[in-house]
Amino acid sequence: MKTTTIVLYKNENQNQNENNMYGNVQHMTSLEIAELTGKQHKNVMQAIRNMEPAWEKVHGLKFQLMFREVKIGNGAVRRDPCYSLTKTECLYIATKFNDEARAKLVLRWEELEMADVRRKMADVRCLPEPKKILALADEIIGEGLRMINEDAEDTLTATQVAKTFNMTVYEFNAVLRDMGIQYRRGGRWNISEELGDRDFVRFRTHVSYSLKGEKKVRTYMTWTLNGLRFLNAKLGYPNF
Repeated sequence: MKTTTIVLYKNENQNQNENNMYGNVQHMTSLEIAELTGKQHKNVMQAIRNMEPAWEKVHGLKFQLMFREVKIGNGAVRRDPCYSLTKTECLYIATKFNDEARAKLVLRWEELEMADVRRKMADVRCLPEPKKILALADEIIGEGLRMINEDAEDTLTATQVAKTFNMTVYEFNAVLRDMGIQYRRGGRWNISEELGDRDFVRFRTHVSYSLKGEKKVRTYMTWTLNGLRFLNAKLGYPNF
């Protein structure tokens, strides 16, 4: 009986620092693309090969080459090539697909990214005790970013709270939006109306001046310790 294993083999023509550039970026194989779009894998591979020279010319790197190991019996193994692509690379390749196949690929990437956010939420550790959380935020973000006003004393920015939860600020804001905790209006985030009177957030005002002396005022939402306790409980963890 045939069994299949995916094993990564570097294309010897690939740049050696490619892994450093991509880091922990999500990838999708050409096998997954073929299955998702209903295309034959050989046709997907051919499309990728045809488009690789232009990508290499502009981006400076080839696509990441992999091999699928297929055990065909009596200890013999056949190695079939496939590609591992980032989201950007997938969407570049998808420009040659029909509208339906391209839509399926876009929606699949959206599912993968949301699953990644949920996975990060599942890994969230309980927040530190109140006396330590501001020190932790300062250690992560730096004292210079606090910019605390008298009306928002001892509050944390979304960026600081997101770091505490091991998320990016984009992921943090998206999760809270999807949970109905906040909404965006007037160019800034606002807490939902039903939570507005519970002292979970306060607003800071940041004033800056351009080189021409023009004054710019920006108001943005920050989180109190009560708000942090609420978020901790809302994500399924006990209050500290």
